[in-house]
Amino acid sequence: MREYAVMETPLGNVKAEVFDGYLISLKFTDEAATDSFLDGTLMDVRIQLGLYFLGKQETFDIPVALGGTDFQRKVWLEVNKIPFGKTSSYEQIAYKIGNPAAIRAVGTAIGANPILIMLPCHRIVGKSGQLTGYAGGVWRKSKLLDLEQKDRISKQVQLEF
Repeated sequence: MREYAVMETPLGNVKAEVFDGYLISLKFTDEAATDSFLDGTLMDVRIQLGLYFLGKQETFDIPVALGGTDFQRKVWLEVNKIPFGKTSSYEQIAYKIGNPAAIRAVGTAIGANPILIMLPCHRIVGKSGQLTGYAGGVWRKSKLLDLEQKDRISKQVQLEF
């Protein structure tokens, strides 16, 4: 059964779509929030996104069903390995999947990421570290990276005391 909900986040509303208990899409949207009565996977998405935006969760354990091509899934799985608070480049991802000439194809695959935030394509930057395109807008990409960096720094400071 296919279900969806539109949830509020500090960066705007996101639409989460679930099919048979698996998250299949998470995208920013202009639609109004519809998440007042949630259960199952949609409730788990809401809770984990809330914890992420509060700086209390660095990884997600939502069941995901990725569509896409074999190449896209290979890229997305590599992107998913980028740790919280870290970044990688399109070129680095191309090398890691064993296809260093596929930088543009990697960029196209990342642009087709169906599960924003949780599959962290916002952690991909240009070769020299500059912020590049993001399906949710570069301003959101910047905010997500800031959130992850501030959280990492605050945890380091807490450990020092």
